[in-house]
Amino acid sequence: MTMLIPQSPETAPPRRFEAAFTLIEVMIACGILFIALFAILGLVANTLRNARALRHIPVDAGMVASQLLGKTNRMTLGTDSGDFGKIYPDCSWETDTEEAGTNGLVQVDIVVRRRGQVEPVDKLSILVFDPTLPKNPFGAPRTRQ
Repeated sequence: MTMLIPQSPETAPPRRFEAAFTLIEVMIACGILFIALFAILGLVANTLRNARALRHIPVDAGMVASQLLGKTNRMTLGTDSGDFGKIYPDCSWETDTEEAGTNGLVQVDIVVRRRGQVEPVDKLSILVFDPTLPKNPFGAPRTRQ
C-alpha cells in the first residue's frame, strides 16, 4: 500500500499544460464555418435559379423585329402575321407597317399574343429606314389602301 505524501511546491514535478482550444474559440470557428457555408449555398441556389430561367426564354416583340429585319431590308406597307413555329407553339405575332414620314421612315408596330389570352404578351413600335420606298411628292405620309 502506498501512501500519498503531500509535496511542497518546490519539490513537486512541474505541471505540463496541454495545448487545447477554449470553448469560445471553437464557437467562433463554428460560426465562421456556418457563415461561409450559407454564403456558398446561396450562390449555388442563385446559379441554379438562373440556369432554370435560361431554359425558358420568354417570347418578346424583339424576336419578331429581328426576324423581319433580318430577312430583307425592304419593308412592305400593311399588316402581316405569323407564329414562332415549334419554338413557341402557343404564341403568334402581328405587325402593322405604315410610312411614318416622307423621308423613307417606316413605323412597324409589333404585337405578340399568346393563345387564349386577351392582353398581348409584348408590344413594340420601331422606326426603320427603307431607302427603296418611293417618295411622296405631296409631303404627306402614305396611307393604307
